[in-house]
Amino acid sequence: MTKKLIVLDTETTGLEVDQGHRLVEVGAVALADRKRTDLHFHSYLNPQRSIDEEAEKVHGLSIERLSGEPEFSEIAESFLEFVEGSILVIHNAAFDLGFLNAELKRASSKYPALEEICDVEDTLLMARTKFPGQRNSLDALANRFEVSGYDRSFHGALLDANILADVYIHLTGGQSKFEFITSNTGSNLEGEVEDLFIDLKKFPIPKIVVSKEDMLANEERINAINLKEIPHD
Repeated sequence: MTKKLIVLDTETTGLEVDQGHRLVEVGAVALADRKRTDLHFHSYLNPQRSIDEEAEKVHGLSIERLSGEPEFSEIAESFLEFVEGSILVIHNAAFDLGFLNAELKRASSKYPALEEICDVEDTLLMARTKFPGQRNSLDALANRFEVSGYDRSFHGALLDANILADVYIHLTGGQSKFEFITSNTGSNLEGEVEDLFIDLKKFPIPKIVVSKEDMLANEERINAINLKEIPHD
């Protein structure tokens, strides 16, 4: 059974999970048939601590704005149900996984680390392989692939997850221009393929016979042309 693809992003109070920084937002969107779907998970979170000024400038979320939002422990179960058994697509996965696993551990010692229940694809590593020596931030990739139509006044977890979904599709080959026929319609495919064959007997190739006189005349003509091309002193 093919695992579902879920593109995920987070926003935080700061950059260092080891210094006690927390999540303020988590967003994830599911992909199907290499397209974004309406199936998503999203929640703002009360981090129960101050937010670094630089972080607030990035995502625009203040502690006052988040004071009425749930704590991570309140949404942990529903979050795990959404992502379990999936392939998580994350840009700079170590950062987001570090924060998510810290929140899960804080919420309950019984919760698994995400790597135990999900596979992970890091689009930053993919981009560095595909575009070595170039800028490979999410914004840089979105510009490179001409992903547009999003309000980038602030970063947001669900917003960035949607942008990353579009970027991921480009990174992995772009959207297919063809609708592939499933195995249960194989008989139809066979009929269509048969229609592509051409009966060459209906288009006989004419046989051309050259006489000896025609061959001698052609040889004389070539010799005459060659003599004209020889330069004279």
